Amino acid sequence: MIDLKDLRERPEVYRANMKKKGRDEKVVSEILKLDEQWRQVKLHADKLRHERNSISEQINQAKKKKAADVPSLLKRAREMPEKLKQLETEEKDLHETLSKRLLEIPNLMHPQVPVGKSEKDNKVRKVVGAKTKLKFPAKTHVELIEALDLGDFDASAKVAGNGFYYLKKDLALLNRALINFAVDFMEKKGYTFVEPPLMIDRKVAAAAGDLTAFEKALYKIDGEDLYLIPTAEHGILGMLSDKTIPEGKLPLKFFGYSMSFRKEIGSHGINEKGLWRTHQFNKVEQFIFCKPKDSWKYYEELRKNAEEIMKKLKLPYRILEMCTADLGDWKARTEDIEVWRPTTQSYGEAGSLSNCTDYQARELNIRGISKTGERYVLHTLNNTALATSRAMVAILENFQQKDGSIKIPSVLQKYMGGKKIIASKK
Repeated sequence: MIDLKDLRERPEVYRANMKKKGRDEKVVSEILKLDEQWRQVKLHADKLRHERNSISEQINQAKKKKAADVPSLLKRAREMPEKLKQLETEEKDLHETLSKRLLEIPNLMHPQVPVGKSEKDNKVRKVVGAKTKLKFPAKTHVELIEALDLGDFDASAKVAGNGFYYLKKDLALLNRALINFAVDFMEKKGYTFVEPPLMIDRKVAAAAGDLTAFEKALYKIDGEDLYLIPTAEHGILGMLSDKTIPEGKLPLKFFGYSMSFRKEIGSHGINEKGLWRTHQFNKVEQFIFCKPKDSWKYYEELRKNAEEIMKKLKLPYRILEMCTADLGDWKARTEDIEVWRPTTQSYGEAGSLSNCTDYQARELNIRGISKTGERYVLHTLNNTALATSRAMVAILENFQQKDGSIKIPSVLQKYMGGKKIIASKK
């Protein structure tokens, strides 16, 4: 959620931000008008509460003095509870409406976010590594997996439906190797390892971003106020709810490993066979809580970490920046790291970097405190370190050999007992 105080002080900045995002600027004026109504009712209620306390003292003094105005004072005192109840109800209703409408105002975007009307207007910021050119007809990762008996998509479809999978033999080991590689990499960077709960409550899910959109993608636990996490990011975000962090301990740098679950409902569907688009996947996520003035510095750091991982895996990739139309309302800036797939002759998203500034932390009351006692809302940033299912797709398709075997990236070989190639054991 945005800072209401800042909206009052700089409405023109938010109007310009709305315009850049292609939204109706009138929303800002409507919300400010609603805010004024709420403050007036709150002020009236506060005055009535003060008067109620004052009149109690007046009645006590009047009784001691046996004053003639005791009956009128008592009458006023009897009328106050109902008036106050009405005002408090109105105040509560206005505040709830205001809080909901504030969600209509997106986070302030970074100046470098490109203006666009659709995802087609996203901008390529960097291309690294030559596109893999195979000297033989490329097989898809599904064809490779089935030929080498490394997984089973038909059995998983019978057990759980489309979007799930069985990993077998060296592919299961490759998945574990990628996790161990990413964990070791992030630990060496000085980040703190966290394995979060695999469920979060509605409050955390709502604070993380657009809950309406998330609810279409999240798995809800029947009969409970819980959702399966779509990424470790949400679990780490909620970990600091209602906490105030001394400035000397900032930044707090975490990375989390978890299974992640998403319905993946949308234009792409979930009928594509394989590992690229799934309901369940393994992911190592980077996450930083920091002082507001430092967040863009750490944005660069998170991107550097993800790029270094891709380079160590020797996978060709590019950095794609989301335009205004494709940027989530809770984000100030987002870039995707996309890996090259020789089978589709295109780049596909392998991870996503975002600076959410103070939008997420405000909702969960996550603050910092300076040495002088000044409190402020922290900034939150996240970036994928490695999503193993898509990394496996990229490895299988980019490192496939003419005979159908797959070379294992050298950086992963020690995690696979020194094995250098995945081949048929026939």
